[in-house]
Amino acid sequence: MKENIIRFVFVAVLLTTLQMFLFSKEKLKIVVIPKSSTALFWKSVHSGVRLGGLALGDVEVVWKASSKENDIARQISTVEQCVSENVSAIIIAPLDKEALAGPVAKATKKKIPVLVFDSALKGTPGKDFISYVGIDNKKAGIAAGEQLVKMLGGKGNVVILRYRADQSNNITSREEGFLEVIAKHSNIRVIDKDHFVSGTVDEARDECLKMADKLKEADGIFCSYEQSTLGMLLALRNLNLAGKVKYVGFDTPASAIEALKKGEISALIAQDPSQMGYRCVKTIVDYIRGKKVDTKVDIDVRIITRNNLNDPDIQKVLALPGISD
Repeated sequence: MKENIIRFVFVAVLLTTLQMFLFSKEKLKIVVIPKSSTALFWKSVHSGVRLGGLALGDVEVVWKASSKENDIARQISTVEQCVSENVSAIIIAPLDKEALAGPVAKATKKKIPVLVFDSALKGTPGKDFISYVGIDNKKAGIAAGEQLVKMLGGKGNVVILRYRADQSNNITSREEGFLEVIAKHSNIRVIDKDHFVSGTVDEARDECLKMADKLKEADGIFCSYEQSTLGMLLALRNLNLAGKVKYVGFDTPASAIEALKKGEISALIAQDPSQMGYRCVKTIVDYIRGKKVDTKVDIDVRIITRNNLNDPDIQKVLALPGISD
C-alpha cells in the first residue's frame, strides 16, 4: 500500500512538472527573410519553412520577403525591425554579405540567434551566426562546367551571364567554379563573361538581348540562377536560337522544366529549396531548445537532363510539399 502511494505521488509530481513545462513554454517567433518573393525557388523555400513550423510545434514562422531581388536596404531595415521587436530568431538569405553583416551583428549582440542560408554572410558560422544552410555553390558551378564541357565534346565558344558585379553573393561562387572548369580546356573559349544582371526575368532577358551577337557565335551557355536562366531562355527564343546551343541553367521552375523536355535547355542544376527551408527552421529551433547543431548544413544539388528527368530521386527533388501558399 505504501509503495502504491509513493508511486502515485511520483507520477502526480512528474505530470504536474511536465504540464508546467508545456504550458510555460513560449511560442517561438522566427522571422525568415529571403531575397525576394517572386521566384519559384523562394516560394519552394517558403513551403519548406512552413512545413518546419508545423512539424516542430510551438513555432510561428513569419515570412518577410521583398518583391525585388536586389533591395538590400529593405533587407537591412527588416533585420533592424526584428531586433527592435526582439523576435525569437532570424533566418536570412543575405543579398550582400558585407552590407548585412552589421545588422546581423546587432541581432547577435541582443541574443537573437541568426541562421544564414543560401548565400554567404561575412563572418564565421558558430560565432557570428549559428549556422549556414545551403548548397556548396562553387561545387555546383564546377558541376555545371563539367556538364557543359561534356555536352560540347571539349570544344566550342561559351557565354556566361553573370550576377550583378556590385553585389557580393554566393551566386558568384557558382560562376567562379564554372569558369575554373572551362579554363582547363584549351579548346573551349569564353567569348563573353562581362554581362551582369540581377532582378526580374524581363530584366535578364533584356540584358541577354544586348548580347545577341555573342549568343549567335556561342556553342554553349551557362546561367547561374533562376531569373537569369529564364531570361536567357526568352532571349534565345526571341533570337531563334533555342535548342540550337548547349545551355546549362540553374534552378527548376516549371517553365525551365518544360524547356528541358523540348530540348531548349540541355541541363539544369537543381537545388532542393523546400528541404533547405525545412532544415533552416529545424536547425534554429534545435539550437534554441538547447540541442547541438552543425555550423554548416549541406544541401545536395542534382544535374537534371532529359535522360534522368523521370527518375524517382529527381522527381522527389522537383516535388513541392503539399502546403498551399
